[in-house]
Order: sequence, then structure tokens, then C-alpha cells
Amino acid sequence: MTGFFIVDRRTIDLDGLKPRGFKILLEILARKSLRVAEVPFRFADRFAGESKASVRQGVHFLVQLTGLRFGKMSLFAIIGGLGAVANLIIMWALTKLGMHYIPAAVIAAELTIVGNFVLQERFVFQDMRGEASGVWSRFAKSFAFNNAEAVVRIPMIALLVNTWHLSSVIAAAITLALAFVVRFMFHSLVVYAPRKAGAPSVAREIVDELDAQAIAPGEL
Repeated sequence: MTGFFIVDRRTIDLDGLKPRGFKILLEILARKSLRVAEVPFRFADRFAGESKASVRQGVHFLVQLTGLRFGKMSLFAIIGGLGAVANLIIMWALTKLGMHYIPAAVIAAELTIVGNFVLQERFVFQDMRGEASGVWSRFAKSFAFNNAEAVVRIPMIALLVNTWHLSSVIAAAITLALAFVVRFMFHSLVVYAPRKAGAPSVAREIVDELDAQAIAPGEL
């Protein structure tokens, strides 16, 4: 990713490139199978300044590479997996403190719903936010759906615990896995759906209003 590169524009779909702040060469190589020739160089000791390389940059690279190779669902799955682990840890901690597993599951669900939305905004659907509804509208849709899903999922936990005598944490893990695909489809098709053509943005409405109030040259 370091250094200069040259590429034949005719081999690339420029409109299909959607770089997200990292090296655009990564985007080109991941989206198109190209014949590559490299001219290596050797790093010398740094005499001034500081390296921009960091753990954060490394994570950014891996997240973007995963998205390019496997699509949004893989990133959604990673974040969902982290949220599921956090959900189970919170639920386990609360039950260990003496809380009943039902309210513990509710609290764990609410905290991870908010956390997952923040991470999905940043890493999964960041390229779709510009054409989607506003952030609070997206949050409201996501929060409402996930709570509706939790209303269905938590009784399922109780059913698995009381009928099959499973551990409450294991029962929660099973229901989280079943809910994954439905969550992804809803967020892709509803939460981050493009605004309707008949619903202009606030900026567009302001511009139209200014145009309507403009003075024609003949009126001067």
C-alpha cells in the first residue's frame, strides 16, 4: 500500500470505486482482478516526524479488506458477534449479581442495540448514509425493530429455559443467532434505504425557496 502506483483507467470501473479513507489501491486491487508488477524499495531509518501507522490503522485496514472481500454481511456479522458476546457478558454479570434472567436479558439487549447501531453506522453502512434518511430517523427505525425483535426473542429464551431446561445464556445465544439474518435484511432494505424521490432534503428545499424569491434581471 506504500509508494506510487500506476494503472490503466480502461481496466477499472471508476463509478464502482468507493474508497473509505484508506489507500485507494486497496479498493482497486480488491474489486478487480489485475495483473500486478511491483518494484520494491527499502525503508531507511526515520530522521524526523512520526509514523502514521497504528493499531487503529491496522484495524481500519482489516475492516475495509473484509468488507471488500466478503461484503457488508460479514462486517454486520462481526459487529453482531461482538454485540452478542457483550450481550451475554452483561446478562451473565447481572444474573451473577442476583438479578432474574428476564430483566437481565432486557438490559443487555438495550445496551447492545445502541452499541451495535453506532458500530454499524461507522463500519458497515457508512457509504449508504448519504442517500438514506437522517441519523435520528435511522436510529429510530433500528431501535424500534431491534426492540420488537427482542420482544419476540426474550419469550423464546424463557421457552427454551423452561421447556428444554437450557442455560439462560445458551438460550440467549441460540436466539441471537436466529435473529441475525432478519436484522441484516431489515437494516439493508429499510433503515438505510435511499430517500424517496418525492422527499427532497432540507438543503434542496432552501435552495428552491431562494430561487423562487430571486429578482429577475428585467425587474431591476
